[in-house]
Amino acid sequence: MDKAIAVLGLTKVSKKITLKHVGWAILAFKLAIAGYFIYLLVEGFRTNAFEFGERFLWFILAGFVAQLIDGALGMAYGVSCTSLLLWLGIPPKFASASVHTSEIFTTGVSGLSHIRFDNIDKRLFFQIVVTGSIGAVVGAYFISDLFDGDLVKPFISFYLLLLGVYLLYKAFKKRQDKPKKMKHTPLLAFAGGLLDAIGGGGWGPIVTSNLLSRGNSPRHTIGTVNTAEFFVTYFATAVFIFVLGVQHLEIVLGLIIGGVIAAPLGAYIASRINQRLLLILVGVLVVISSGWGMLAALWL
Repeated sequence: MDKAIAVLGLTKVSKKITLKHVGWAILAFKLAIAGYFIYLLVEGFRTNAFEFGERFLWFILAGFVAQLIDGALGMAYGVSCTSLLLWLGIPPKFASASVHTSEIFTTGVSGLSHIRFDNIDKRLFFQIVVTGSIGAVVGAYFISDLFDGDLVKPFISFYLLLLGVYLLYKAFKKRQDKPKKMKHTPLLAFAGGLLDAIGGGGWGPIVTSNLLSRGNSPRHTIGTVNTAEFFVTYFATAVFIFVLGVQHLEIVLGLIIGGVIAAPLGAYIASRINQRLLLILVGVLVVISSGWGMLAALWL
């Protein structure tokens, strides 16, 4: 994978691109998708296409809980949110599409903030952003067009259950003093993007956790992976919109509203609660919700 990047000439291109260029790209992409969704919202309200019933409140709650976790922990928004949406009976492709669409609005702000505070490892960024985006595009196409939703749902739930178990493993695992050598980083990003798009979450737990376990700087690793996540999320969302259209706008709106309400609370919790305890709580939440979803899908 590293050789393929060299052949494509991306190494030379990355030397010419500055973090300022990356920031402007995030702004441009973010404004484009925001304008499109504002148009859809206006049309939806004009034609009374939305039904803000009890189910919409559950979407807000799902976004609230997921953002509360992500704000306090720095990861697991997608895993938590997708697990809750599947538990609410949302088909896998619409759950993943909704989560990725809502994430565009949060990861963009996060990426710009990390650029502003110089939390980016430029070399690492270009190692993961290209292959991560490619993996996300492939995964989004698979889940939205090739896989049958009812057939794949137990497998998605099982994947999320494994991620929940992994989070619990991380919580109880002792820290390694000896850093590992970085190998196959672009391939790791491809796998992270692919599984994130198919499962609706996993970019943070897969990519960030693996890079940190190799001894990378936490500050620059988290900042770089979070910034790359915007592009991974953006291109996955583009595929979802192209293949599925926008049939999940009420879910997205609910997730965004819940996330906006929870954002300041997440930051407050991060300063108060023990991170290990929070990781355990998240792991338990994901294991229970995805385990229940898997059993329900198999029995029904």
